[in-house]
Amino acid sequence: VNQMRKFYAHDEENKAKTGDTVRIMETRPLSKLKRWRLVEVLQK
Repeated sequence: VNQMRKFYAHDEENKAKTGDTVRIMETRPLSKLKRWRLVEVLQK
């Protein structure tokens, strides 16, 4: 079963593009909406 959900994630190095599959991890609140941080890009 594949699930898709939108998250606002912080991408410090600007590596991810729209449509990429990425791994994110929960972190402290970085802004009003951002509570996730990009770990790696899995598939471009």
